[in-house]
Amino acid sequence: MKNIVVLVSGGGTNLQALIDAQERGEIKGGRISCVISSKEGAYALERAAKAGIPSVVLPRKEYADKKAYSQAILEELNRQKADLVVLAGFMIILDEVVTKAYPYRIINVHPALIPSFCGEGFYGLKVHEKALEYGVKVSGATIHFVNEEADAGAIILQGAVDIANDETPESLQKKIMENVEWKLLPKAVSLFCEDRITIRDGKAYVD
Repeated sequence: MKNIVVLVSGGGTNLQALIDAQERGEIKGGRISCVISSKEGAYALERAAKAGIPSVVLPRKEYADKKAYSQAILEELNRQKADLVVLAGFMIILDEVVTKAYPYRIINVHPALIPSFCGEGFYGLKVHEKALEYGVKVSGATIHFVNEEADAGAIILQGAVDIANDETPESLQKKIMENVEWKLLPKAVSLFCEDRITIRDGKAYVD
């Protein structure tokens, strides 16, 4: 069984989707072995405790800069013997010290169809605001590997939703979470744990 370590910063809705999928037996070949939070008191920690999953708090504010914080995260991942790292609403961009130590072993969810509305500064409601500003007719979420560049790693899975005429950033966020993120993230995690993702020429292929 592969050790899945989930990094969180807030409410943990994507973590809950993973926990629920695990309890339904949908994540094959792995288990959530630890949750690491960048904030004390994050509700995601309560979700982990309720599911009996150990957690660690590494407050970002206690570290001088991104590099020092990333080094602390890396040491904890190594301590936890992480096979797969999942960024589930983790609001900090990690230094390359982590991405280089875990190549094609860190998965992130981005709430848009990459390469649209992604990169530095595109997170949370801002992504949906930009999509609606542009007037796109579909949006969605992308599950991708994390590399040294924001939202630029190999794409594993994508899913789309239609945008209604009266859509708001909030309603679009909810629609994408419920219909895409909460379904595809556990699926991608299981595919990884089942060794069903192959990397060729920097692209991810699912067997």
